[in-house]
Amino acid sequence: MAIVLVELAYVTFTSGIYAGLQQRALGLRPRALGNFVVALGVPALAQSFDWLVHRAAGPAVAPRATFAVCIFTFTSALFHLHVMRNGAFLTGGQGRSLIDDFRRMPRLVAGFIVLPVACISARMQQPSAAVESEAAL
Repeated sequence: MAIVLVELAYVTFTSGIYAGLQQRALGLRPRALGNFVVALGVPALAQSFDWLVHRAAGPAVAPRATFAVCIFTFTSALFHLHVMRNGAFLTGGQGRSLIDDFRRMPRLVAGFIVLPVACISARMQQPSAAVESEAAL
Protein backbone atom coordinates (compact mmCIF):
# COMPACT_ATOMS: atom_id res chain seq x y z
CA MET A 1 0.00 0.00 0.00
CA ALA A 2 2.91 2.36 0.72
CA ILE A 3 4.19 1.93 -2.85
CA VAL A 4 0.78 2.87 -4.25
CA LEU A 5 0.51 5.95 -2.04
CA VAL A 6 4.01 7.13 -3.00
CA GLU A 7 3.17 6.61 -6.68
CA LEU A 8 -0.14 8.50 -6.41
CA ALA A 9 1.55 11.44 -4.70
CA TYR A 10 4.40 11.53 -7.22
CA VAL A 11 2.13 11.35 -10.27
CA THR A 12 -0.26 13.94 -8.84
CA PHE A 13 2.54 16.46 -8.37
CA THR A 14 4.48 15.82 -11.57
CA SER A 15 2.12 14.76 -14.39
CA GLY A 16 1.47 18.29 -15.61
CA ILE A 17 5.19 19.05 -15.70
CA TYR A 18 5.96 16.01 -17.83
CA ALA A 19 2.97 16.61 -20.13
CA GLY A 20 4.19 20.18 -20.62
CA LEU A 21 7.69 18.96 -21.47
CA GLN A 22 6.22 16.55 -24.00
CA GLN A 23 4.12 19.28 -25.61
CA ARG A 24 7.17 21.57 -25.86
CA ALA A 25 9.15 18.74 -27.46
CA LEU A 26 6.63 18.57 -30.31
CA GLY A 27 8.20 21.74 -31.69
CA LEU A 28 11.74 20.36 -31.80
CA ARG A 29 13.41 19.98 -35.18
CA PRO A 30 14.09 17.60 -36.71
CA ARG A 31 10.71 16.05 -36.02
CA ALA A 32 12.36 12.72 -35.14
CA LEU A 33 14.15 14.47 -32.26
CA GLY A 34 10.82 15.71 -30.90
CA ASN A 35 9.35 12.23 -31.25
CA PHE A 36 12.35 10.76 -29.43
CA VAL A 37 12.05 13.25 -26.56
CA VAL A 38 8.28 12.63 -26.22
CA ALA A 39 8.46 8.83 -26.46
CA LEU A 40 11.73 8.12 -24.61
CA GLY A 41 13.36 11.23 -23.12
CA VAL A 42 10.57 12.57 -20.94
CA PRO A 43 9.39 9.10 -19.83
CA ALA A 44 12.97 8.13 -18.92
CA LEU A 45 13.30 11.32 -16.89
CA ALA A 46 9.97 10.68 -15.18
CA GLN A 47 10.81 7.05 -14.41
CA SER A 48 14.23 7.99 -13.06
CA PHE A 49 12.76 10.53 -10.65
CA ASP A 50 9.97 8.09 -9.79
CA TRP A 51 12.58 5.47 -8.87
CA LEU A 52 14.45 8.02 -6.73
CA VAL A 53 11.25 9.02 -4.93
CA HIS A 54 10.48 5.38 -4.17
CA ARG A 55 14.05 4.83 -2.93
CA ALA A 56 13.81 7.90 -0.67
CA ALA A 57 10.38 6.86 0.64
CA GLY A 58 11.70 3.43 1.57
CA PRO A 59 9.30 0.90 0.07
CA ALA A 60 11.16 -1.53 -2.14
CA VAL A 61 9.91 -1.99 -5.67
CA ALA A 62 10.44 -5.39 -7.25
CA PRO A 63 12.55 -5.39 -10.44
CA ARG A 64 9.76 -7.14 -12.36
CA ALA A 65 7.34 -4.40 -11.34
CA THR A 66 9.82 -1.76 -12.46
CA PHE A 67 10.18 -3.47 -15.83
CA ALA A 68 6.40 -3.70 -16.24
CA VAL A 69 6.00 -0.02 -15.38
CA CYS A 70 8.67 0.91 -17.94
CA ILE A 71 6.84 -1.04 -20.68
CA PHE A 72 3.54 0.60 -19.72
CA THR A 73 5.18 4.04 -19.61
CA PHE A 74 6.71 3.60 -23.06
CA THR A 75 3.38 2.47 -24.53
CA SER A 76 1.62 5.36 -22.82
CA ALA A 77 4.22 7.82 -24.16
CA LEU A 78 3.72 6.50 -27.70
CA PHE A 79 -0.01 7.06 -27.26
CA HIS A 80 0.63 10.60 -25.97
CA LEU A 81 2.78 11.25 -29.02
CA HIS A 82 0.04 9.94 -31.31
CA VAL A 83 -2.76 12.03 -29.82
CA MET A 84 -0.64 15.18 -29.53
CA ARG A 85 0.58 14.88 -33.14
CA ASN A 86 -3.11 14.65 -34.05
CA GLY A 87 -3.89 17.87 -32.14
CA ALA A 88 -5.56 16.39 -29.05
CA PHE A 89 -4.86 17.05 -25.38
CA LEU A 90 -2.77 20.13 -26.06
CA THR A 91 -2.90 23.30 -24.01
CA GLY A 92 -2.70 26.95 -24.95
CA GLY A 93 -3.28 28.18 -28.47
CA GLN A 94 -2.59 24.73 -29.92
CA GLY A 95 -5.36 23.06 -27.93
CA ARG A 96 -9.05 22.50 -28.40
CA SER A 97 -11.67 22.06 -25.72
CA LEU A 98 -11.39 19.04 -23.45
CA ILE A 99 -14.86 17.93 -24.57
CA ASP A 100 -13.73 17.99 -28.20
CA ASP A 101 -10.63 15.97 -27.31
CA PHE A 102 -12.77 13.33 -25.57
CA ARG A 103 -15.14 13.19 -28.55
CA ARG A 104 -12.18 12.40 -30.79
CA MET A 105 -10.86 9.70 -28.46
CA PRO A 106 -12.46 6.61 -30.10
CA ARG A 107 -10.94 7.56 -33.47
CA LEU A 108 -7.57 8.35 -31.89
CA VAL A 109 -7.49 5.03 -30.01
CA ALA A 110 -8.44 3.13 -33.16
CA GLY A 111 -5.76 4.98 -35.12
CA PHE A 112 -3.17 4.15 -32.48
CA ILE A 113 -4.06 0.46 -32.61
CA VAL A 114 -4.08 0.34 -36.42
CA LEU A 115 -0.89 2.39 -36.86
CA PRO A 116 1.62 -0.45 -36.19
CA VAL A 117 -0.25 -2.73 -38.59
CA ALA A 118 -0.22 -0.03 -41.29
CA CYS A 119 3.51 0.63 -40.75
CA ILE A 120 4.38 -3.06 -40.96
CA SER A 121 2.23 -3.47 -44.05
CA ALA A 122 3.89 -0.49 -45.74
CA ARG A 123 7.34 -1.85 -44.86
CA MET A 124 6.48 -5.24 -46.33
CA GLN A 125 5.33 -3.66 -49.59
CA GLN A 126 8.45 -1.49 -50.03
CA PRO A 127 10.84 -4.27 -51.08
CA SER A 128 8.35 -5.63 -53.61
CA ALA A 129 7.98 -2.14 -55.12
CA ALA A 130 11.77 -1.91 -55.47
CA VAL A 131 11.91 -5.33 -57.15
CA GLU A 132 9.11 -4.33 -59.55
CA SER A 133 10.92 -1.11 -60.53
CA GLU A 134 14.16 -3.05 -61.15
CA ALA A 135 12.25 -5.58 -63.28
CA ALA A 136 10.90 -2.73 -65.42
CA LEU A 137 14.45 -1.67 -66.28
